[in-house]
Amino acid sequence: MKRNFFLFLCFMWSAIVCGQTPGWVKRVGARSFPAVQKIYSVNGYRVYKNSSKLSTDGIQKAIDACSKKGGGIVRFEKGTYTTGALFIREGVQLCIDEGVLLLGSEDIRDYPEIDSRIAGIEMKWPSALINILNVKNAALTGKGVVNARGRFNWDLYWKMNKEYTAKGLRWIVDYDVKRVRTLLVQNCENITLKEVTFKNAGFWTVQVLYSKQITIDGLVIRNNEDGHGPSTDGIDIDSSSWVLVEHCDIDCNDDNFCLKAGRDWDGLRVNRPTEYIVIRKSLARRGAGLITIGSETSGGIRHVLAEDLQGKNTDNGLRIKSATTRGGTVEDVYFRNVVLDSVNNVFQFNLNWYPAYSYSTLPGWYTYETVPSHWRTLLQKVEPAESGIPQAKDFYIENISATNVNTAIVATGLPQSLIRNFHFKNCRIEARMLSEMEYTKDWHFDNFIVSIDKKNAAARPGGKETEERMK
Repeated sequence: MKRNFFLFLCFMWSAIVCGQTPGWVKRVGARSFPAVQKIYSVNGYRVYKNSSKLSTDGIQKAIDACSKKGGGIVRFEKGTYTTGALFIREGVQLCIDEGVLLLGSEDIRDYPEIDSRIAGIEMKWPSALINILNVKNAALTGKGVVNARGRFNWDLYWKMNKEYTAKGLRWIVDYDVKRVRTLLVQNCENITLKEVTFKNAGFWTVQVLYSKQITIDGLVIRNNEDGHGPSTDGIDIDSSSWVLVEHCDIDCNDDNFCLKAGRDWDGLRVNRPTEYIVIRKSLARRGAGLITIGSETSGGIRHVLAEDLQGKNTDNGLRIKSATTRGGTVEDVYFRNVVLDSVNNVFQFNLNWYPAYSYSTLPGWYTYETVPSHWRTLLQKVEPAESGIPQAKDFYIENISATNVNTAIVATGLPQSLIRNFHFKNCRIEARMLSEMEYTKDWHFDNFIVSIDKKNAAARPGGKETEERMK
């Protein structure tokens, strides 16, 4: 009797937690916006409209003049401008209006290297096409287009990936190729990104790194118009907090909306979480996952609300990926009011993801002392080894509708780290397979219904459509 009463209380607590909105949600997003309305036109400086000649210097001079005089709005006349790396300064609203097209330079020399973090480790890296660094109040707005023209990065990556994989170096190729991000917000506060369309990123499209109080509203990302670019993530929120993402539309070739917090030894050294994140009212098209958490989890990822979302043709609905050298805890995540169509997995959770990439081993014909410093960073062992074991717990998943999918749940924890305390409520899924689950604990299902696809069921013993319920 006591046990039954205890189970009843647990069920009621789960229902209450699943349905509530965390109190911190109203505090996310930018708290200020550049207030000065004075206009600075880049066309008053030396720029080249509708030309392949670089306008980098003229655009940057307009931005710098605006900031030095107290801020304002930097605008372009309608037309096409070719540019290398640009840096938005304090108090500046860089406005790329409808009818304006910025083309990224296809010469890597036009992106000077800066200190940054990429794929979980701190290192020198080419600056992005548009950079907001160490700024406390700035914005990028407008309904114009930024085309990064990243194919020159893609071609280099595919060539290097083939060569490195043959040598047992798959784990380092992404770091050696040094592809250009489209937009980087780093060490910033109170930044607004609104309505711009980004195309053909060379690498990640938008990275928010070591920043807080950020609003990302209405961005459109189209990374498949010039071919299939590798690792062209949509929006990556990396060791940042109090971030609001809404009304975005992403078509890319890797994670659509992704949360990161550092990799392995270096990520554990930095130890900065991603926390207090809201992602809502947005659409993921092609990509690797509507919401992806990881694989860089070292600093911890927590207090996340993802709701009122759609995913169509992306690979996964909600995804966790990590590794046994990564460490960090992923917890207190709400995923609700989501409609999925034509995804591979509705839920995919893997704490030992992609070993060829996740684990660094130096082939015998190299010596540790002579390899580049970022190689040594990735080769640095996590000690004690137990600190590299990731944790995933306390997820609240509610009101999920998924059709034309392959598998409802693929979950792989670790013997020493069970994926635990996951609550599923009011989920209806039409799939070809129900689940593959290993090393999970305390999963709770309330009105979780999976209808098995007729065609797939006919090929299996029994040959009838079935409906699986988890309660």
